[in-house]
Amino acid sequence: MRMRGVKNSCALLSARSSGGGSGDNGTLLASNLKILRNILLQEQTEFIKVWSKTSKSLIAYESGRIYFENYQRCYSSTLPEPELLYQQPQTPKTEKVEDALLCQCPLENVLANASEQKPCLLALTANNWLYRVSADTGETLQRVYLSSCVKFRTLSWDSSQETFYVKSVQSKQTPLERQAGVENNILLRLAVFQVFPLELVGMLEVDKRVFGRTVVDVLLSQGVLAVSHSSKHVRLYSFEYIINKFRIRKLSLGEKCELNNSKGVVGEAPYGIPVNIHIHECPPVLFHMHYFESGVQIGGHPWHYIYTPKQHRGSHHICSITDGALVITHFSETARNGVQEMKCDSLEEDWIFFHPDDSGRIVHAGPSTVNVLKIIAETGSDRKYQIVTDYSITADRDENASSQVIVTSSGRMVKRRFQMLDDDPDQETFRMVKYEDELDLLAVLEISHSEGEEQARLRLHDNKTGDLMKRVPLKELWDVTYSHEVYFDRDTIIHTVQEKNNRFCCTVYKMKRRPSEES
Repeated sequence: MRMRGVKNSCALLSARSSGGGSGDNGTLLASNLKILRNILLQEQTEFIKVWSKTSKSLIAYESGRIYFENYQRCYSSTLPEPELLYQQPQTPKTEKVEDALLCQCPLENVLANASEQKPCLLALTANNWLYRVSADTGETLQRVYLSSCVKFRTLSWDSSQETFYVKSVQSKQTPLERQAGVENNILLRLAVFQVFPLELVGMLEVDKRVFGRTVVDVLLSQGVLAVSHSSKHVRLYSFEYIINKFRIRKLSLGEKCELNNSKGVVGEAPYGIPVNIHIHECPPVLFHMHYFESGVQIGGHPWHYIYTPKQHRGSHHICSITDGALVITHFSETARNGVQEMKCDSLEEDWIFFHPDDSGRIVHAGPSTVNVLKIIAETGSDRKYQIVTDYSITADRDENASSQVIVTSSGRMVKRRFQMLDDDPDQETFRMVKYEDELDLLAVLEISHSEGEEQARLRLHDNKTGDLMKRVPLKELWDVTYSHEVYFDRDTIIHTVQEKNNRFCCTVYKMKRRPSEES
C-alpha cells in the first residue's frame, strides 16, 4: 500500500546514514518509528502467531511486559518471541498484589538517583505495602507502608505518569459500633503521591459530616476531586484548593513524625502515613450534576467533562469544567447542544472517552460507527466552545442484510418479524478502539461472522484523518461469550481471553514481511 506524502523507508535510512536530520535522541526515535510505521502498513507485512501461554489467574499487559501469576512472573514481548524477564519468589496470600501501575519516566527529566530514571512497577499488596519494583529485573527499589488502621485496595492515576493515589476500602459500621450507637463517619482514605521521584503529597479522609451523609465514593482526576452520592449526583472540588487550605503539615517519606497524638517514621511499619490533610469544612463546589451510571470523565483542551444525566440513558453530555455549561454543537444528526447520542439499537451500550493522544478530542464508538470529535472555540469568543466531527469510521455493512424486508430463494418478499440489532453477530461489529501512540494509529477491532464462527480483525486507521490503512486478521477464533482484551504495541499484538473454568490465555502476534512473489 503506497501512502502519499510519506517518505520511503529506505530514503529515511539513507538520510540517517549520511548524517541528515538532528542528532537529538528524540528526533532519532521519531524517525525510527516513522520507518516502522511505513513497513508495518505495507501489503507484504503481516502478523503471525509466535507464542501462546495459559494461566489460572488474570493476565495483565503494559508497555512490552506481560504479567502472569499476580505480577510475580513477567515476560518481555519486545523480542521476536516473549521471554521471561524475571520471576518473583512465591508469596503468601497476605502479601499478594492487589493492584499495580507501570511508571515510565519522561525523557526530558534527569533525576539524581539513576534507579528512579528507569521504568518501575508500583505494586500495592494485601498487607498495605506500596512497592516500587524495577520493571526489568523485579528488584525492589523502595517500599512504603501505608497504614495499620485501614486496608488499601486500589491504585489509580490522577495525572498519568505524574500523580497517583491509593484508595482504601470503604469502612462499614461494625456490630459493636452499631450496638453501642457509635456512628462511623469516615467513608475511606486517600493517599496521594507524586512520581519521579516518589514523594508523598498527603493522606486525607473522606468524612460524611463534611461531604454529606449520602457520599458513596470518590476519585481523583486531573486535579479534581469527584465525590459521588447515592442520590446519583456528583460534586467536583479543586484538589489544589484542598491541599492549600487543609494540609496541616507537609510530610516526607522516611522522616520522623509526631502527628495526631502518635509518632513514628513516615512510610515505615507500623506507623505508616498519618492523616495530614484534615478537611474540616466543605470546600467550594466547582459545580455538581446528576448522572446515570457511568460517572464522570474529565479531559479535553481546555478542560471539559462527560457524563450521562439521570433518566438519559444512551446520551452523553459534554460540558465545560469552568461553569458546567453544555458546549454548543455544530450541526449534526447525532448531537445537539453538547449532547452526543449514538443512533443504534443494540444489546450493549456505546462508549465514549477522551482521546488518549492528548489532542483534546473525544472518541464516541458504537457497534457500527466510531466518531472522533473535537472541541473548538467559537469564532470571536474564548469562553464558548462547540463540538464538531473530525471524522467517522463506519463498519462495512450489507444494507440488504439489515433490511426489514428479505427475499427468499423462490423470490418471495418476506418482512422480518423482529428488527435486526446493530450488534447482531451476523453483521460486522466494532468491539474495541485502541490508540497506538508511537505509530499514531487508531486500531478498531471488528468482529465478523463467517461459516458459523466469529473472526476478529484489527483495522488500522490514520489517527489524524481516519483513513483505513490496513486490516490485520487474528488467527484465533473469537467467542463472544468470553471476555477478551486486545493490545496493539508497535510490531506486536497481544490477545488475552478469559475462557471457561476461569482459565486465561494469552496469544502474541509479531510483525513479519512476506517474501515478494517472483514474476
